[in-house]
Amino acid sequence: MPVKRFFDIVIAAVGIACLWPLVAVAAIVVRATSPGPAIFAQTRVGRDEIPFSCLKLRTMWKDTRFVPTHEAPTTAVTPVGRFLRKTKIDELPQLWNVLVGQMSLVGPRPCLPTQAELIEARRRRQVFTLRPGISGIAQVRGIDMSVPELCAANDAEYLAAKDAMLDIHILAATLIPGFPRP
Repeated sequence: MPVKRFFDIVIAAVGIACLWPLVAVAAIVVRATSPGPAIFAQTRVGRDEIPFSCLKLRTMWKDTRFVPTHEAPTTAVTPVGRFLRKTKIDELPQLWNVLVGQMSLVGPRPCLPTQAELIEARRRRQVFTLRPGISGIAQVRGIDMSVPELCAANDAEYLAAKDAMLDIHILAATLIPGFPRP
């Protein structure tokens, strides 16, 4: 088992064990403040372009259509959803995706199957050889999927340079406000 996968499993298992009460409370608040399920599964493009169900706490109103975050109107996000997104609590269910091997803690953020331009840009750069991540280099650099070529170029940079110290740096930049970006 590769070292990165070993640490993904250990950290995801510890994270699930420690953070399930927080996820449970967040799920209760989501359900209490807007109709619909608290946790939902959305099809995303994974490693080797294999689709998988990415888990998230719901941050948008129930009937919002599935579009990339940058294409969703700001009115689609619930008041509780704004808080969950800002604190990244909405991503915690993805620890399960990490545990079962569909994702990694660090890697390119998984895209929707409808994001053809990003998929093609990542395909050209062989980014799909990586497991998608809960956090990634493009994300911590403030590059979202609305600029597919730039996002894919940063993902490819991660692919070329990836190592344990870079992953630790990306995780720290994700979790600690003001931490320098890689």
